[in-house]
Amino acid sequence: MTSIGYLGPKGTFTKIAVDATFNGEHKEDYKTIPECIDAVDSGEIDIGVVPLENAIEGTVQLTIDYLIHQVRIPVVGEIVVPIQMHLLVRGNMISEEAEIEEVHSHSHAIAQCQQYLHHHFNHAKVAVTTSTARAAEMVSNSDKPIAAIGNRAAASEYGLEIFKENIHDYPNNHTRFLILSHQPEKVNIKREAKGEKTTLLITLPSDKAGALHQILSAFAWRKLNLSKIESRPTKTGLGNYFFIIDVNQSYDDILLPGVKAELEALGCQVTILGSYPVYDIL
Repeated sequence: MTSIGYLGPKGTFTKIAVDATFNGEHKEDYKTIPECIDAVDSGEIDIGVVPLENAIEGTVQLTIDYLIHQVRIPVVGEIVVPIQMHLLVRGNMISEEAEIEEVHSHSHAIAQCQQYLHHHFNHAKVAVTTSTARAAEMVSNSDKPIAAIGNRAAASEYGLEIFKENIHDYPNNHTRFLILSHQPEKVNIKREAKGEKTTLLITLPSDKAGALHQILSAFAWRKLNLSKIESRPTKTGLGNYFFIIDVNQSYDDILLPGVKAELEALGCQVTILGSYPVYDIL
């Protein structure tokens, strides 16, 4: 049976992405993103699912940096999940917001609810946990008047009540999750893909004026649509960066190989991180 790892525990948004995308495979939760990625790389599990980017808060830098600098695993799919944040409490313990002394959640979830917390919880301590579900688990085991920011699945999983629904600052909130595997033949998705993407890692030649313009031109004149371009430090010194570029199509036989050859002729290093289907969970 195919084994799938995800950022746990049960009740995370990553678990929601896994359940909505895969069939009855064995599912294993991990405490951190690096633990999940390492498990895929070592062969402990066949597939890993980790968060990559949120529409409000941006890139999950731990994910991208770990995949670039520590462990290279092919991206074989992407899952896009709508995100709804709720304030979760233990039943019959809290009747009003002023009673809540602490609010716990993942750093991205806290950032996505910043305005709500600012206006309603200036009196309370806001604490970071490894996941939204871990925060819900903490609240379920505590006798203190504390709350968690999490989803409806976490409330159900840990026996909590939704004290306040939809506390995120912006309504159109989605998160992208990457499907990682050295064995793409084991990735059995139960829904139809909504599109295709190719992700490239590009390192520029040092101190060459106009290099970024030349890179973008290689895509532009071929009429390739870029959905994202992001710079990240190479960790070799100040001012040294690589670029991650998402192209809205699969890696074909002509256009993208042509881009790669053109960029390499300019002195760039080009790595294909993955060419993969995109699944949208409505």
